[in-house]
Amino acid sequence: MTNKLYYEDSRIQSFQAKVIEQKADYVVLSETAFYPTGGGQPHDLGLLNGIEVTNVEVINGEIRHFLTYPLPENTTEVNAQINWERRFDHMQQHAGQHILSAAFEQLFGYQTINFHLGKDTVTIDLNVSEVSEEQLTEAEQLANQIILEDRLIETKWVTEEELSNYNLRKETSLKENIRLVIIPDFDYNACGGTHPTSTAQVSAIKILQTERQKKIVRVEFICGERILTHLHRKHKVLVNLVSTLSTPEDKIMIATKNLLEQNTRLEKQVADLSYSLLTYEAKELRENADGNTITCIFENRSMQELQKLAKLVINEMPNSICIFVSNNEDKLQIIAVKGNDVEQSMKELIALVLPYINGKGGGNERMAQGGGEKNLTSEQLIEKVISYI
Repeated sequence: MTNKLYYEDSRIQSFQAKVIEQKADYVVLSETAFYPTGGGQPHDLGLLNGIEVTNVEVINGEIRHFLTYPLPENTTEVNAQINWERRFDHMQQHAGQHILSAAFEQLFGYQTINFHLGKDTVTIDLNVSEVSEEQLTEAEQLANQIILEDRLIETKWVTEEELSNYNLRKETSLKENIRLVIIPDFDYNACGGTHPTSTAQVSAIKILQTERQKKIVRVEFICGERILTHLHRKHKVLVNLVSTLSTPEDKIMIATKNLLEQNTRLEKQVADLSYSLLTYEAKELRENADGNTITCIFENRSMQELQKLAKLVINEMPNSICIFVSNNEDKLQIIAVKGNDVEQSMKELIALVLPYINGKGGGNERMAQGGGEKNLTSEQLIEKVISYI
């Protein structure tokens, strides 16, 4: 069995160990400070004799260190270096989770049923369907008070019989090798993760948001250095907004609201002008129509525009069929719309010509459309359609 140095002292950053098993993609060591994935906490990263450790997992009872490439053959000993920035971040987040979960438990009786330590944020799932803003604030304040008090974070190995001596926040199913993480007079929890030695090392806790999922509430938060990273990112966005909108920081919300309202008005004006232009185009097409088949070729027009235009034309020409083709950069698009007095199916008509351009499409009896490759010119495609009318 590998000696688990991360349980002896979570602050170990480097160590030496013997190689007791070596495979093509992993090694097993006599002892290790690399924490393997487990209990909601990700694995450590680092170096073995200068070779990157990419993953650490417990498989078939042994702690396997996966490497970017194998150690030289017959390597008997390694010098190991933990990626301390990553490890300490995980320690801060995991301890912060214990503190915040205990705060919700003590204040409101809400239990944490799931925990996930992600790359950017941490989440806990509470066994309630709703948590108020006031409760979130109160739990956050209590958690940060515990951090400020710089309480010890202790670990202790106990037997199943000894568990009754501790007021565990959550029952454990373990029968042996039970490790407790204890913040005296605040939180007692069975846990196999790594933690700092005092609450002050967590630095701070900030709840970001919540999300309701069926009968639980997911609370997303960050601790320690992640709060500064988050603050720097938000501050940069805020500074850019102040500069872009040319408005003071305390007026950003008002300026943004005014900008959105103005944008809505402009979008309506553009929509009205676009409709007016389409109405004029439709009138011209009707006036220049030669017979009951109206055709036109466009450059880079959207299918939505073609549909609106064709409907405007056909609405006043119930005996006609409207065929439009848009010559786009990399493909041809075609639409066919018929008036109420025309019996032929537009869906069937489009299906007849799409094979010529290796195209796909769909629609109904009244209107159908599709697109495909430029195997034909726009004029040739229209000729194919007309031949089937």
